[in-house]
Amino acid sequence: MLKTWRWFGKKDKISLAMLKQIGVEGIVTALHDVPNGEVWQLEDIVDMKEYIEDAGLKWSVVESLPVSEAIKYGGEACDRLIGNYIVSLANLGEAGIRTVCYNFMPVIDWVRTDLDYKWKDGTSSLYFDKVRFAYFEIYILEREGAEKDYSPEILAKVEELNKTITQAEKDKLVDTVIVKTQGFVNGNITSADQHPVTKFKKLLALYDGIDKDALRQNMKYFLEQIMPVCDEYGINMCVHPDDPPFQLLGLPRIVTNEEDINWLLNAVNHPCNGLTFCAGSLSAGLQNDVPEMAKKFASRTKFVHLRSTNILSNGDFVEANHLEGKGHLIDVIRIFEKENPKLPMRVDHGRLMLDDGDKGYNPGYSFHGRMLALGQVEGIIATVQNNLRQK
Repeated sequence: MLKTWRWFGKKDKISLAMLKQIGVEGIVTALHDVPNGEVWQLEDIVDMKEYIEDAGLKWSVVESLPVSEAIKYGGEACDRLIGNYIVSLANLGEAGIRTVCYNFMPVIDWVRTDLDYKWKDGTSSLYFDKVRFAYFEIYILEREGAEKDYSPEILAKVEELNKTITQAEKDKLVDTVIVKTQGFVNGNITSADQHPVTKFKKLLALYDGIDKDALRQNMKYFLEQIMPVCDEYGINMCVHPDDPPFQLLGLPRIVTNEEDINWLLNAVNHPCNGLTFCAGSLSAGLQNDVPEMAKKFASRTKFVHLRSTNILSNGDFVEANHLEGKGHLIDVIRIFEKENPKLPMRVDHGRLMLDDGDKGYNPGYSFHGRMLALGQVEGIIATVQNNLRQK
């Protein structure tokens, strides 16, 4: 597989020269300064592509060309925004960029409650605490009916937490769930004119009456509209699974398991409609056998994210070492190296370690943690390739 790295543009504190030195071959990036829904201009795409190529690398994958909320909930601006999306895809095609990772998650891209979960070795990673997230829904968002989504045991623990949680902890929870994990992804939440919780509630309200079937139909409509331009330029659209792969905030989630993926690939059965196989996201769902899913969807996978999680007995999950956890990355790599070996892949969500802590990196995107993960994964790939050659 092609070794790629998610890079956040010319302002990223991790330089392309650093990535070249550690064996990265391709870059995964986006035009992060372009507001959601606006057209990516050809000259801006070419400028970024040439900047990457001048460093001896290749712009391998766009992650992401965001799908605007109005497309997801089917708002009045839906067709206009799809039109802009089509123009952006055509411009990417003109520039020779052929793989686009995107998601169809309503409002919130990925969710954690702790961005600095400490390990005994001094490193830290991302963590999802089910009780704290329930507290966030019930007491901070005050979402109507949120209690119905949780067991009596979880609700009892929420009440205990409510007796001891400090204002500083509440503020940190808001910053973690809404601001730090969302603003750098798509800019939906962090405008200065509104408190994050206020704006977040308004975004949630846009999905009143939108259930799983409605969201599926909106996704199908979106894909049907963009497939002609994808076909013209040979652009692979690869949807990212929901992270985590279960229902949250009363919102429908439609890329959570094998049945969901089967549906979306068959609903628009076109070779340009494919999957980003994120072993980490999928592994956070008890329902998912990650290696079996890799086997089933290898031929429709266009991009691979390699990370892993451990699900704890209380329902929490934590980012695992890349050699461990429910993602079973050794098995997953073996499957893709055998079935679809030329895919771009990137390691994902490395530990915060060494002197990464004071660099201000985006959550999950430290340098040394991902460099360690890349070394681990590179070793797995080399071993798998050697074994395949001997057979």
